[in-house]
Amino acid sequence: MKILLLGEYSNVHNALAQGLRQLGHQVTVASNGDFWKDYPRDIDLKRTAGLWGKISFSLRLLWALPKLRGYDVVQLINPIFVELKAERLFSLYRYLRKHNKRVFLCAFGMDYYWVNECRTRKPLRYSDFNLGNELRQNEDALKETADWIGTSKERLNKYIAHDCDGIITGLYEYWVCYQPLFTHKTVFIPFPIKMPCPPATIAPIGQKVKIFIGINKSRHAYKGTDVMLAAALRLVEKHTNEVELVKVESVPFAEYQRLMENSDLILDQLYSYTPSMNPLLAMSKGIVCVGGGEPEGYELLGETHLRPIINVLPNEEDVYAKLEQAIADKEKLMQLKRQSVEYVAKHHDYVKVAQQYVQLYTAELAANAPPEE
Repeated sequence: MKILLLGEYSNVHNALAQGLRQLGHQVTVASNGDFWKDYPRDIDLKRTAGLWGKISFSLRLLWALPKLRGYDVVQLINPIFVELKAERLFSLYRYLRKHNKRVFLCAFGMDYYWVNECRTRKPLRYSDFNLGNELRQNEDALKETADWIGTSKERLNKYIAHDCDGIITGLYEYWVCYQPLFTHKTVFIPFPIKMPCPPATIAPIGQKVKIFIGINKSRHAYKGTDVMLAAALRLVEKHTNEVELVKVESVPFAEYQRLMENSDLILDQLYSYTPSMNPLLAMSKGIVCVGGGEPEGYELLGETHLRPIINVLPNEEDVYAKLEQAIADKEKLMQLKRQSVEYVAKHHDYVKVAQQYVQLYTAELAANAPPEE
């Protein structure tokens, strides 16, 4: 098949493209590299600030338009799949719809249904927008609400979701928001991770347990890394000779990977049910994720045995207690490190995941193929 992956979130499309190519498909990734993370792409759609940035981006997009047609499958990373205002994306979406066979929408991150469902129906006990029945009032949650509710972004998201051929969710959190509303067109496919080659060697834990935390300064409180960091700093203060903390702030992906190497634990987002791309990548290297490991995520995967994630509740005391337990039992921590590699290889290997996408694409293309004469 000829496949266009349009947009990027945390290396999902780049990793998926590599898996699809391994299976013999022709794949083009067109994106902005997910801003400062600068992931690889075939067509660069990065936009810079200022008037010249606007002009050069418009020219680059016009140049790219003929390259965005003639595909069997187009997959959009998000309703905002290119750095344009939502009002302008309606016409670009219609262009893609007209000049390609099938279009799929991904539910991998921030969009109208994620914001609205978490604020109204509240299918999750906690999320970026709610803690139980209480709505979170931090600056980012309020900003995203204003950005997606009652706006052109909401209208665009609804239009694409109803019009597209299928909706692909990458985490339990997004699946539970979309599936009840689009029962017959929503599927769950795990995120793709390219496993280390050769496979990760699980080295013995040193005198100090090495804890890694990556911080996006602009979304520190929203994602709960402020709480994670506070708990980790308390741990270091109390167990100075037993713990080393590595803190990284808003660095490109290649640098992030280098700094993460040889860690024992990674502190993920506080308000998640399941690990996303960066912690999954860490797990593939034998680094244990401290974050979302709720039973619903395992159940959606059909996983009944492996439980490698240290699941924490969204408060500092629980994070601190779980970290203290982890560093106190290095034998158990070593077991979790081995299970982390096994878990990612079983559920997230990029070729296995690509096969699931191919099955979806093939079924949709076959279902809508014209009848043979």
